[in-house]
Amino acid sequence: MSILRRLAFAVLFLPLLAVSTWAQDYKVRPGDVLQIEVLEDSTLNRTAIVLPDGQISLPLAGSVRAAGRSLAEVQADLAGRLAPNFATAPTVYVTLNALAERTTTTAAPRLTDIFVLGAAATPGKVEVKPGATLLQALAMAGGVTPFAAKKRIQLRRVDKSGVEHVYKFDLDAIERGEAGGGATRLMSGDVIVIPQRKLFE
Repeated sequence: MSILRRLAFAVLFLPLLAVSTWAQDYKVRPGDVLQIEVLEDSTLNRTAIVLPDGQISLPLAGSVRAAGRSLAEVQADLAGRLAPNFATAPTVYVTLNALAERTTTTAAPRLTDIFVLGAAATPGKVEVKPGATLLQALAMAGGVTPFAAKKRIQLRRVDKSGVEHVYKFDLDAIERGEAGGGATRLMSGDVIVIPQRKLFE
């Protein structure tokens, strides 16, 4: 055999060998679809879905456990159960027709803790999604009370070096669309302070 022919043979044969090896090692799972063929009686040929309890069912064989077993083990079990119905041991083939659909669970979104103090409807810790804004956090805290000094809202943030920075916002102007700041992105640990109005404020 020439070198080129050997290479061509390897390219064609090795993937098939890998699939065959995988199929031998594969353990059947609930939801998989198996193809069952009995050479001596084609009326028994069928596709069988592995039920949630791990069983498949075949006439003359009854219920057979498939989940957790290799295809060869299922095949041997079926052949043994069918044998009393035939003059000679039947030839049974079990192949994997389709894999069960795997459901993926999505992790719950990570939340950021911020804190609202003062004249909020529900002051305290508020859990927001990363990237939430000042206005969104105030809304989650139920908004401000009638006694809030809306022109003196504070956002207090401590940087990595431990220094506190205070940013002031005029909520009245933000609500009227005359000032920005409502879209300020919050960071974990931010504290929103809503002072009480003074007597003639």
